[in-house]
Amino acid sequence: MNAVQNPVILEDLERIAAAPLPWDRFAGTTVLVTGANGFLPAYLVETLLHLNDSRRANVRVVGLVRSVKRAADRFAVHAGRTDLTLVEHDASQPYPTAGPVDWIVHAASPATPSSYLADPVGTVAPNVAGTHHLLTLARDKQSAGFLFFSSGEVYGPTPARVPTAESDYGPVDPLDVRSVYAEGKRAGETLCAAFARQYGVRATVVRPFHTFGPGMRLDDGRVFADFVRDICDRRDIVMKSAGLATRAFTYLADATAGFFTVLLKGEPGAAYNVANDGGELSIAGLADLLAATFADRGIAVRRAEPTAAELAVTSKLQRSCPDVSRLRALGWVPETSVADGFVRTVRSCEWRPA
Repeated sequence: MNAVQNPVILEDLERIAAAPLPWDRFAGTTVLVTGANGFLPAYLVETLLHLNDSRRANVRVVGLVRSVKRAADRFAVHAGRTDLTLVEHDASQPYPTAGPVDWIVHAASPATPSSYLADPVGTVAPNVAGTHHLLTLARDKQSAGFLFFSSGEVYGPTPARVPTAESDYGPVDPLDVRSVYAEGKRAGETLCAAFARQYGVRATVVRPFHTFGPGMRLDDGRVFADFVRDICDRRDIVMKSAGLATRAFTYLADATAGFFTVLLKGEPGAAYNVANDGGELSIAGLADLLAATFADRGIAVRRAEPTAAELAVTSKLQRSCPDVSRLRALGWVPETSVADGFVRTVRSCEWRPA
């Protein structure tokens, strides 16, 4: 018997699938997703399976993952399905397959500062070598679409303008080991643009910003994940800085709808910011908002000194807020407020099947 789906996730999937997108383009196709059990791509996988369940698509999903065991745990609710195949594969290496590959979503990459420092080579490789191999596959298979997961990190610690449009770049030091993520994503984007121009590959790029929601790791060192863990553990929210830096916080379901919008409707060779531009808050403001939202738990905000390890991965970026007019022009609109999104996230973390 399969595990029971988390009701918060199910509600999210229903809302994503209700977006006015040409879902019928997936009918009878195969979608390859790298890093399939990662925080962001897992929701794309689950959305496609939900479309199958609601008879809005007949799609086969192939998920490339580093560990089939971990991926099977993540997708336990879907155990035994014939429309989901998990394959253990190093995303920096070519993926040989004789079957059709109609769509490719390349999202395999370490995605937290602690990961960049622990494995800088393993951060660059899937974003550069892996992207080249997968674009070649898309070209050879004449895939209908290719979606590369980049990041708002490509703008550097001092973007040319805020709110930041897709053309507003700041400098990135290529010899700073923390830059392996941003530089790897930049190179991956360039490959997408090159394959779109030279071979006609329908390669598009998304640049997610600070996305949160069900399934995110609460121990990855990001401050908003720490806050959720504090709330779930019913303890005070601990601030390790003055909290003056601002970020645009985006709920996962809204971001996922944005990713599908770009895959299905985006311009080849173009990049799209994906973030809730109305969700910009300072870190201190977020802490205060969460303490007020979960006031019934008696949670307060207090401060503590950061450790040396925490200081080593601290971003220099003081304000991060994207211009999402390019994505909005495709019909996408974020629907979830920051407060509601964190309520849903906490509900999801605390849910246990009866």
